[in-house]
Amino acid sequence: MILTISGVVLLGIIAFLFFRKDGLKVSHAIVCSLFGFYLAGTAIAPSIKAGGASLASMLGGIKI
Repeated sequence: MILTISGVVLLGIIAFLFFRKDGLKVSHAIVCSLFGFYLAGTAIAPSIKAGGASLASMLGGIKI
């Protein structure tokens, strides 16, 4: 678990720096994908999933 959290933090920092400094390139997209896979293995994953589901539900309920 400690290794997974360290990987998430490291890849999160790298992804943030990539977005701020250079824009998104192919190598950056790979790092961001790895960040997502590591994040899915942490304890915060159910909260992120629930937040995404509620956001989708809110957007789906908007009537134009």
